[in-house]
Amino acid sequence: MSTAEHLETSAAVGLGTRTRRARRRPRVLGGTWWRHVLAILVILWALFPIAYVTSAAFNANQTLGSATLVPERVTLDNFRYLVEGEVPGRPGDPPTEVPYLRWYANTMIIAACTAVLTVLLGALAAYAFSRFRFKGRRLGLLALLLIQMFPQLLLVVAIYLIVLHTGAVFGFIGLNTLTGLILVYLGGVMGVNVWLMKGFFDTIPAELDESARVDGATPAQVFWGVILPLAAPVLAVIGLFSFIGVVNEFVIASVLLQEQDKFTLARGLWGFIDQKYSENWGTFSAGVLLAAPPVVILFLFLQKFIVSGLTGGAVKG
Repeated sequence: MSTAEHLETSAAVGLGTRTRRARRRPRVLGGTWWRHVLAILVILWALFPIAYVTSAAFNANQTLGSATLVPERVTLDNFRYLVEGEVPGRPGDPPTEVPYLRWYANTMIIAACTAVLTVLLGALAAYAFSRFRFKGRRLGLLALLLIQMFPQLLLVVAIYLIVLHTGAVFGFIGLNTLTGLILVYLGGVMGVNVWLMKGFFDTIPAELDESARVDGATPAQVFWGVILPLAAPVLAVIGLFSFIGVVNEFVIASVLLQEQDKFTLARGLWGFIDQKYSENWGTFSAGVLLAAPPVVILFLFLQKFIVSGLTGGAVKG
């Protein structure tokens, strides 16, 4: 068979194959139309609160009773109040000073420090439980697991008393201090994070440690140069969850922080819907929108690590 005939035969076969595939092509939705409808409903359900808060942030009306999804009169006054640090009170009352930017800075500092320290301390503890064999190892892991079964809300009174008495000796970690709140947050999430990282470290072959030691690496070099780079997915997940949890936390911050300049965003914004600031729901919504970008940016930046970090240690304990 000549080359021309061979090409013609191949083209005919290819055309016939494409024709048969086109005939067998299913309809656009087929029997899966209900999945698309369900997905659209779930997306609308998730986006409705965001749309409503966004509408309230740009709405000149400060009450939610007459608020609509599309504001009748769009204004930027709610954002201006926060930036300028003054919120209007009731008719005839002077404006109230609100250090929103200070709350914003406090929240970012506390969340960033908590995330970084949680990753570092949790990685050190998880590496010890994963690689070393010592007396009390299993008991220590069980103790961490049992401690996490008690909600942190039940420990508020004990946490308050501990911080109060500790602050009498070491003032920099007492009440109304950012360092004291950071230490409380570190203790609250350390157990579950150690378990999660320990499971991920177990999936990293121990032969890598041995190869590094044969090459002359010290234990510190093995940990920082070999283990941590390979554990980047789970470290990113732990840091992300810690950051988001601190930004959203309200109860412990409201107990330990009692001065306005020390408030976090959650603690400070609560005053806008309380009697203190005359129920400024529009300003409250504007403050919530301004607090969202750091979390969204961090989530998008670490998104590629989330799935692998959560499932990496799920099959080995």
